[in-house]
Amino acid sequence: MLILMESSDCITQYPMRVFQPLLAFCLAFLVLMTAPPLSAQAASSAAIRAFDDVNATTKDFSNQQLLQAEFSNAKLADANFSGSDLRGAVFNGSVLTRANFRGADLSDSIAYLSDLSETDLRDAVLTSAMLLKSNFKGATVTGADFSFALLDREQVLQLCQNATGNNPATGVDTRESLGCN
Repeated sequence: MLILMESSDCITQYPMRVFQPLLAFCLAFLVLMTAPPLSAQAASSAAIRAFDDVNATTKDFSNQQLLQAEFSNAKLADANFSGSDLRGAVFNGSVLTRANFRGADLSDSIAYLSDLSETDLRDAVLTSAMLLKSNFKGATVTGADFSFALLDREQVLQLCQNATGNNPATGVDTRESLGCN
Protein backbone atom coordinates (compact mmCIF):
# COMPACT_ATOMS: atom_id res chain seq x y z
CA MET A 1 0.00 0.00 0.00
CA LEU A 2 1.27 3.47 -0.79
CA ILE A 3 0.28 6.78 0.74
CA LEU A 4 0.36 9.82 -1.44
CA MET A 5 1.16 13.11 0.18
CA GLU A 6 1.15 16.48 -1.51
CA SER A 7 3.99 18.83 -1.02
CA SER A 8 4.38 22.24 -2.50
CA ASP A 9 6.68 20.85 -5.16
CA CYS A 10 5.28 17.48 -6.05
CA ILE A 11 3.47 14.37 -4.87
CA THR A 12 5.67 12.13 -2.73
CA GLN A 13 5.13 8.45 -2.11
CA TYR A 14 5.81 6.92 1.34
CA PRO A 15 5.57 3.20 1.92
CA MET A 16 3.36 2.22 4.86
CA ARG A 17 6.22 0.38 6.60
CA VAL A 18 8.01 3.73 7.11
CA PHE A 19 4.92 5.64 8.22
CA GLN A 20 3.61 2.99 10.65
CA PRO A 21 6.47 3.15 13.24
CA LEU A 22 6.25 6.93 13.25
CA LEU A 23 2.52 6.76 13.90
CA ALA A 24 3.03 4.22 16.71
CA PHE A 25 5.65 6.45 18.35
CA CYS A 26 3.36 9.47 18.17
CA LEU A 27 0.45 7.53 19.70
CA ALA A 28 2.63 6.18 22.52
CA PHE A 29 3.97 9.67 23.23
CA LEU A 30 0.45 11.07 23.30
CA VAL A 31 -0.76 8.37 25.71
CA LEU A 32 2.19 8.92 28.07
CA MET A 33 1.76 12.68 28.09
CA THR A 34 -1.97 12.55 28.83
CA ALA A 35 -1.89 9.69 31.40
CA PRO A 36 -2.44 10.71 35.03
CA PRO A 37 0.71 10.66 37.17
CA LEU A 38 1.33 7.59 39.30
CA SER A 39 0.83 8.11 43.01
CA ALA A 40 3.92 8.00 45.15
CA GLN A 41 3.81 5.48 47.96
CA ALA A 42 6.18 5.66 50.89
CA ALA A 43 6.84 2.75 53.21
CA SER A 44 4.59 2.90 56.21
CA SER A 45 6.11 3.56 59.60
CA ALA A 46 5.04 0.07 60.60
CA ALA A 47 7.19 -1.47 57.84
CA ILE A 48 10.51 -0.27 59.24
CA ARG A 49 11.05 1.49 62.53
CA ALA A 50 14.43 3.18 62.86
CA PHE A 51 15.95 4.05 66.20
CA ASP A 52 19.34 5.14 64.84
CA ASP A 53 21.77 6.94 67.13
CA VAL A 54 19.35 6.50 70.02
CA ASN A 55 20.33 7.49 73.51
CA ALA A 56 16.90 6.66 74.83
CA THR A 57 15.61 7.83 78.16
CA THR A 58 12.80 5.26 77.93
CA LYS A 59 14.41 1.88 77.45
CA ASP A 60 11.42 -0.39 77.85
CA PHE A 61 10.81 -2.19 74.55
CA SER A 62 9.39 -5.30 76.24
CA ASN A 63 6.63 -7.37 74.63
CA GLN A 64 6.56 -5.27 71.45
CA GLN A 65 6.36 -6.07 67.75
CA LEU A 66 9.67 -4.67 66.50
CA LEU A 67 10.06 -6.62 63.26
CA GLN A 68 12.94 -5.25 61.16
CA ALA A 69 13.48 -2.34 63.58
CA GLU A 70 16.82 -0.58 63.21
CA PHE A 71 18.85 0.29 66.30
CA SER A 72 22.14 1.21 64.61
CA ASN A 73 24.67 3.01 66.82
CA ALA A 74 22.13 3.08 69.65
CA LYS A 75 23.11 3.38 73.30
CA LEU A 76 20.71 0.97 74.96
CA ALA A 77 22.54 -0.23 78.07
CA ASP A 78 20.06 -1.81 80.52
CA ALA A 79 17.24 -1.73 77.91
CA ASN A 80 14.40 -4.23 78.26
CA PHE A 81 13.50 -6.19 75.11
CA SER A 82 12.10 -9.22 76.97
CA GLY A 83 9.36 -11.07 75.11
CA SER A 84 9.64 -8.82 72.03
CA ASP A 85 9.44 -9.93 68.41
CA LEU A 86 12.71 -8.60 66.96
CA ARG A 87 12.87 -10.81 63.86
CA GLY A 88 15.08 -9.13 61.29
CA ALA A 89 16.04 -6.29 63.66
CA VAL A 90 19.40 -4.53 63.20
CA PHE A 91 21.64 -3.57 66.13
CA ASN A 92 24.83 -2.61 64.27
CA GLY A 93 27.35 -0.76 66.41
CA SER A 94 24.97 -0.60 69.37
CA VAL A 95 25.75 -0.66 73.10
CA LEU A 96 23.43 -3.23 74.71
CA THR A 97 25.31 -3.98 77.93
CA ARG A 98 23.11 -5.61 80.56
CA ALA A 99 20.11 -5.51 78.18
CA ASN A 100 17.28 -7.97 78.80
CA PHE A 101 16.38 -10.13 75.78
CA ARG A 102 14.78 -12.92 77.84
CA GLY A 103 12.30 -14.84 75.66
CA ALA A 104 12.77 -12.44 72.72
CA ASP A 105 12.73 -13.67 69.11
CA LEU A 106 15.86 -12.36 67.38
CA SER A 107 15.66 -14.71 64.39
CA ASP A 108 17.38 -13.32 61.28
CA SER A 109 18.54 -10.28 63.24
CA ILE A 110 21.91 -8.56 62.84
CA ALA A 111 24.13 -7.35 65.68
CA TYR A 112 27.44 -6.50 64.02
CA LEU A 113 30.10 -4.75 66.13
CA SER A 114 27.71 -4.52 69.08
CA ASP A 115 28.36 -4.77 72.80
CA LEU A 116 26.09 -7.43 74.27
CA SER A 117 28.21 -8.00 77.38
CA GLU A 118 26.28 -9.17 80.44
CA THR A 119 23.02 -9.40 78.44
CA ASP A 120 20.23 -11.73 79.47
CA LEU A 121 19.54 -14.00 76.49
CA ARG A 122 17.72 -16.69 78.48
CA ASP A 123 15.14 -18.51 76.34
CA ALA A 124 15.82 -16.14 73.39
CA VAL A 125 15.61 -17.41 69.81
CA LEU A 126 18.59 -16.25 67.72
CA THR A 127 18.22 -18.63 64.76
CA SER A 128 20.07 -17.45 61.64
CA ALA A 129 21.18 -14.26 63.41
CA MET A 130 24.37 -12.55 62.20
CA LEU A 131 26.33 -11.70 65.35
CA LEU A 132 29.88 -11.27 64.08
CA LYS A 133 32.39 -8.96 65.78
CA SER A 134 30.07 -8.54 68.78
CA ASN A 135 30.97 -8.91 72.46
CA PHE A 136 29.03 -11.43 74.58
CA LYS A 137 31.30 -11.42 77.65
CA GLY A 138 29.28 -12.44 80.70
CA ALA A 139 26.04 -12.96 78.75
CA THR A 140 23.51 -15.44 80.16
CA VAL A 141 22.41 -17.86 77.43
CA THR A 142 20.51 -20.55 79.36
CA GLY A 143 17.84 -21.95 77.03
CA ALA A 144 18.85 -19.73 74.07
CA ASP A 145 18.69 -21.15 70.53
CA PHE A 146 21.62 -20.11 68.31
CA SER A 147 20.84 -22.54 65.45
CA PHE A 148 22.50 -21.39 62.21
CA ALA A 149 23.62 -18.12 63.84
CA LEU A 150 26.96 -16.63 62.78
CA LEU A 151 29.29 -15.84 65.68
CA ASP A 152 33.04 -15.40 65.97
CA ARG A 153 34.72 -18.61 67.17
CA GLU A 154 36.13 -16.81 70.23
CA GLN A 155 32.62 -15.77 71.30
CA VAL A 156 31.25 -19.29 70.76
CA LEU A 157 33.95 -20.73 73.01
CA GLN A 158 33.16 -18.12 75.66
CA LEU A 159 29.38 -18.74 75.49
CA CYS A 160 29.86 -22.51 75.63
CA GLN A 161 31.46 -22.22 79.09
CA ASN A 162 28.06 -21.44 80.67
CA ALA A 163 25.57 -22.66 78.04
CA THR A 164 22.85 -24.96 79.40
CA GLY A 165 19.21 -25.81 78.88
CA ASN A 166 16.73 -26.18 76.04
CA ASN A 167 14.83 -23.37 74.36
CA PRO A 168 11.15 -23.56 75.41
CA ALA A 169 9.87 -22.33 72.02
CA THR A 170 12.04 -24.45 69.68
CA GLY A 171 13.07 -27.32 71.98
CA VAL A 172 16.69 -26.96 70.80
CA ASP A 173 19.55 -27.60 73.23
CA THR A 174 21.59 -24.41 73.73
CA ARG A 175 24.98 -26.16 73.71
CA GLU A 176 24.07 -28.04 70.54
CA SER A 177 22.89 -24.86 68.78
CA LEU A 178 26.23 -23.19 69.59
CA GLY A 179 28.20 -26.24 68.44
CA CYS A 180 29.81 -26.75 71.85
CA ASN A 181 31.88 -29.95 72.29
